[in-house]
Amino acid sequence: MIDKFTLFLPHLLMAIAVWRLLKRDDLDDDPSLPSRRVSFRKPRIKPEGPGDA
Repeated sequence: MIDKFTLFLPHLLMAIAVWRLLKRDDLDDDPSLPSRRVSFRKPRIKPEGPGDA
């Protein structure tokens, strides 16, 4: 009885975790694809300081 429980419980928890991960909407949102409207990397802006001329 205990052996079946120790095999069943971790597999059940892993199945629930995989099921919840597959239901996420952001899995299909790949920022490296060229079809993305917003650019993945934003250009860095140097801060204007008193030493900059």
